[in-house]
This record gives sequence, structure tokens and C-alpha cells, in this order.
Amino acid sequence: MRGYFGIGVERISKPMNAGSLFRTANAFGASFVFTLNAYYTVRQGNMADTSHALNALPFFEWDNIDDLILPRGCRLVGVEFLDEAIELPRYRHPSAAAYVLGPEKGSLSDQVLARCHDVIKIPTRFCINVALAGALVMYDRVLSSNRFGERPVVPPVPAKLPKSEDWVAPAKSPH
Repeated sequence: MRGYFGIGVERISKPMNAGSLFRTANAFGASFVFTLNAYYTVRQGNMADTSHALNALPFFEWDNIDDLILPRGCRLVGVEFLDEAIELPRYRHPSAAAYVLGPEKGSLSDQVLARCHDVIKIPTRFCINVALAGALVMYDRVLSSNRFGERPVVPPVPAKLPKSEDWVAPAKSPH
């Protein structure tokens, strides 16, 4: 998949969660990261962001949804645990996307949901950590890009098979 993506959080209250998300975004090749009406300090975020993502990626801080400006053609995709949301394994990621996740103890605001082109959910029994949810969305984006082709039906054979004695613990001597 050609294109780009950014990822951010709305109303987050734990900067280390955002820092962890930004570190993972940097690892997955995000083009930008952002906060929206959030409490975030770089000093606290860097406690989890050992990659110092904000030195490598553009970082946007918007006070509210009306301030949010995305590039032309970039789709805002909400990640929210809603019955009517599209389950992540069924979602076709747009080539240009900005994913937004909600706060630790809450949901995306109605104002943000109204601006989203799509809303997706991770098919779990209950909500999970913000940084982990973002990582799963980014991983799914990579998987769905077909950059690696389809998974083989039969597992690939290792280049060098291990010796059979490496597979089974040696028998103990009776002495």
C-alpha cells in the first residue's frame, strides 16, 4: 500500500500512554503523531518513548476538533469500542489515514466521532490499553498492505534443519 498515516489520541490523561503510542508509531513508520484536547508533556511521554519519536516525526497538538487540519485526502479514522464500528479484520485501510484513539477512561467525543470518515474496533471482549490498541491498528495496516504477500498454507522449511537430538531431550543414564 502506498500512502501514509498518522496516529493520535483525544483527551488522553496519561502522557506515558501517548509516549508509548508515539514510540510504536515511529517503529511502524508513521508520518506524524498528534494529540487532541489532551494532557501531554514531552518530558513525561519520553519516559515511555525511548525512540524520541517527536525528534523524528511531526507532532501536532490541537486544542479541539475544530482546530484539526489534515492533508487533503487524508481520512480520519476513529478507533472506538462501539457496536456499529467496523471490526478491524474486516477494514480496508485507506492509503492516507489519521487514526485517533480515545482517552484511557472514556470514549472518543461525539464531536470527534462526527468528523470521522470511518470508525473501527478491535474485536476484543472489552477495551484495552490505548497504546496497545494503536499498535494493533498499525500492525493490521502493515499486514493488510500485502507488502509481505499471502501467508503460506504450509509453514516454510527452515534453511537448516536442526539435528534430531536437538528436538528431544537426551535420555538419562541409568547409572
